[in-house]
Amino acid sequence: MSERYAVIMAGGRGERFWPISTRERPKQFLSLLSRRAMVVEAVERVKEWIPYERILILTNARHSQLVRRLVPQVPAANVVGEPVGRDTAPAVALATGLVGRCGGDAVFCVLTADHLIGDRDVFLRTLRACVQIAEQNESLVTIGIRPTDPSTAYGYIEVAERIREIEGVAFFRALRFVEKPDAETARRYLQQGNFFWNSGMFVWRVGAIRAALQQHCPRLYEFSRRVTESADPGELLTPEVYGALEKISIDYAVMEKSSNVVTARAEFQWDDIGSWEAVGSHLPSDAEGNRLSGRVLFRDAHNCIAVNQGRLVAILGVRDLIVVQSDGVVLVCPRDRAQDVKRLVQQMERNGTYEDVL
Repeated sequence: MSERYAVIMAGGRGERFWPISTRERPKQFLSLLSRRAMVVEAVERVKEWIPYERILILTNARHSQLVRRLVPQVPAANVVGEPVGRDTAPAVALATGLVGRCGGDAVFCVLTADHLIGDRDVFLRTLRACVQIAEQNESLVTIGIRPTDPSTAYGYIEVAERIREIEGVAFFRALRFVEKPDAETARRYLQQGNFFWNSGMFVWRVGAIRAALQQHCPRLYEFSRRVTESADPGELLTPEVYGALEKISIDYAVMEKSSNVVTARAEFQWDDIGSWEAVGSHLPSDAEGNRLSGRVLFRDAHNCIAVNQGRLVAILGVRDLIVVQSDGVVLVCPRDRAQDVKRLVQQMERNGTYEDVL
């Protein structure tokens, strides 16, 4: 078996978790549901299988030092800062170039820094099985999550026949990637049974993903090649060079266009924790369905979610609300508008009046 690497993507902005998530400390650096930051959890999850020296963390350049402080065991050179965010396809091209420098045609896993993943042993068994598939052929391996409800918050992967099983992990031929559907379409996907949620985690050989980039995104392929061959890849991580790359997701750029995609069915607990509503589902509940974190007092309140990082939040006579307080900044919204927090943050950014709380 060749050397394997883990690339942890830690560059998101976490706008849906404002006001606790900010530009200086976005979601992946928060301890939303445990005592450790989510990026630390991501590293700890794989450290016994992939040593620290073969773990790379891609993040925003402004957060590189923060990552190094949070995960000092990972070599400082393995924490790589993007000068500007260009979505996941340029990040994958960068990762491919970096792993190519270190491990030639090694297999690497693309993992996330801001998802909740349980059942670590099952998770690692899944990754090991994915690595076996990736080592043996040119497959681009994805990890799909069995839907538990007709969610409209995730993209989906439609799969065809089962092609193999390794260590209890079933693999399917992927037919197509589908963007976030409307509610009726999501219900149909759930009923059909051959659609998985797209977890955003991948496993492939350097040569396999580089060939896909060459076919579908020649500029990203060329960038990846330059990263591998450059005497100093840091010279390519400038706003002028990196910022000129197309802003596009790896799903749009490669996965939707490739015919050699294989999907592993995950059997471990997974949640991308994409909104305050999702966080609420993991918090303790009282008899009235209220869920809370921090000092919160409920009176005649029903089905609310409250997260408080201050002295006290008192909630009286309301229902179905989200209330979040951090450093004197308060968010209040209906539970069914949780996904719109991102739009609120973007509006504040456009207005330019609330820079001190972003």
